[in-house]
Amino acid sequence: MKSIRSRDNPQIKALIKLAGSSRERRRTGTTILEGEHLVRAYQESGGTAELILASETALARPEVRVFFENAPAKSRLALSDALLARVSELVSSAGVAAVIRTPSPRPMPRSISSCLLLENIQDPGNLGAILRTASAAGITHIFLSKESVFAWSPKVIRAGMGAHFFLSILEGVDLGEIAQSFRGSVVAMEPRAGGSLYDLDLKGPVAWVFGNEGAGLSERAGRFATHRARIPMPGQAESLNVAAAVAICLFEQIRQRSVA
Repeated sequence: MKSIRSRDNPQIKALIKLAGSSRERRRTGTTILEGEHLVRAYQESGGTAELILASETALARPEVRVFFENAPAKSRLALSDALLARVSELVSSAGVAAVIRTPSPRPMPRSISSCLLLENIQDPGNLGAILRTASAAGITHIFLSKESVFAWSPKVIRAGMGAHFFLSILEGVDLGEIAQSFRGSVVAMEPRAGGSLYDLDLKGPVAWVFGNEGAGLSERAGRFATHRARIPMPGQAESLNVAAAVAICLFEQIRQRSVA
């Protein structure tokens, strides 16, 4: 285990840059997991971290030290609390973090069951919540358009609570191509659609299409859908948060399948 105390150390400078720059994360193909929960989830998925780091205060706790020393990692780094805070305030408060290599894009699967097609989702918290819901609902394939937020940013990972490591996430894809090759219903969710979610037959494979938080779905996305539907809302709100909408739709599909 290596210990660093100087803020001028090149490795510390690299960590600070990685924590604060999406461009650097994309360039290096790595990202940071903040907190023992995420590091443990990554470990349970079979991953080996490039680097695991912890503060001196965290390492003073026996259970954290045991975890730190046994988690699969290529290298280990102990930092003073003050130095870890320079890397990231969130990492500092968590006490434990890891640098991991972001998964390479997987080959396009030949056949897909139900999946999510996400067009231009911008908010990291929304995307993380969507991934967490998808994992809970047993949806493993997630397709993101080119203008969507980077799925492996620390904020998205934090909101996903470990869901990333059990999903197949494909970024920068042409959602239209996925929809055209999909063998099943392609359902575009729109607040002003004429049909209701609860009138759809969701027992078979469904590709769910959700749009940007503010602009909604593009005209093109609406055209490649086989169905357009809305979630009935008797209240005064014009629309639901996209992550909440995803949860309602996926678990309505589960409900229908459970009573089939």
